[in-house]
Amino acid sequence: MSTVEKALSAALYADGHEGIDTGASLLAADPSADAELRRRGEEFVRRAWERGWQPADVVRLVRRDLGEAHERLLAELIESESARYAHLAPRWQAQLTELKPSAPYRADRFSYATTVLELYGLLARLPAIEPVAPPPGAPFTAPPSPHEPRMLTRIRALLAKAEGTDYPQEAEALTAKAQELMARYSIDEALLAAQTHRPDTPAACRIGVDTPYETAKAILLDAVASANRCRAVWNSAFGFSTVVGFAGDLDAVELLYTSLLVQGTTAMTRAEATQRAGGRKRTKAFRQSFLMAYASRLGERLAAATESVTAAEDLLPVLASRDVAVTDRTERMFPETTSTRVRGATDLAGWEHGTTAADGAQMPRAYPRIT
Repeated sequence: MSTVEKALSAALYADGHEGIDTGASLLAADPSADAELRRRGEEFVRRAWERGWQPADVVRLVRRDLGEAHERLLAELIESESARYAHLAPRWQAQLTELKPSAPYRADRFSYATTVLELYGLLARLPAIEPVAPPPGAPFTAPPSPHEPRMLTRIRALLAKAEGTDYPQEAEALTAKAQELMARYSIDEALLAAQTHRPDTPAACRIGVDTPYETAKAILLDAVASANRCRAVWNSAFGFSTVVGFAGDLDAVELLYTSLLVQGTTAMTRAEATQRAGGRKRTKAFRQSFLMAYASRLGERLAAATESVTAAEDLLPVLASRDVAVTDRTERMFPETTSTRVRGATDLAGWEHGTTAADGAQMPRAYPRIT
């Protein structure tokens, strides 16, 4: 049995931290094992892809459960493993671009081996999850949309301005314009697919729902997904929601959710400053209640906007067929979803401030009708 096999057996299959110490000692004493240890790490990463995980999912989990050193090691392994593939899907490639390490992880041999074994232990325990895209190396079909990059660039620019301004009315106007562009693009794509009989099926992506206050964030994401004719399924154990919908709508959900979360957090910080100026200390209950109210109120407003859109009779058959397709795909991916009772808000001031902030992040009354 090789040194690496002995170290992994001690670290991954023994209870307590003593097994990791034993394995790290074996590796630290045998520099000749380094190459094999690296290959095993790439193998663990490859198995994670085969089980449905993507780079951003694994990095998010490592960041939450381990530490910065483990994250840097993981980024190195992901980059090495991904180099094996000639072609990668666009979303996969985008995740790799964001996850490249700033500098390789360096430490003494024992500390390095300990970090490696802790990381490998997490990777080895990853369960199979619902895949949202083919793994690297598998064939994929990019959605045909020559106008998408330019449209997304414009939407990102508008939302960035909305997040950066100190004037609520300006943020409101910018966010509304971004949502208008999203809706215009989405409806155009739906009509084009119907008129040309173009094969167009729902896809899926995962969006991180990070602590703290993850319940409120998951509710906000669900509201944004529903408004854009998508479905969101939250996995609280692993800190993400899987969003199912058509490709353009998935992009809209990701962009709008991220922007509204930034705007809501900014508004919450300002509300807390007002509370502190009045002599009240910042509390967890205030922040939780604020974000719950923010998500709840935005859900109401986004639902009203969606209802206004579907009132256009000439769009009903097209959008209804897409809704059915999204629902069917979601139910096939998640045949055993469960509902969870959400704990209510306990801070009245936080709820009132959150509702006001949601009203400030105004969405258009209706999507524009495409003629």
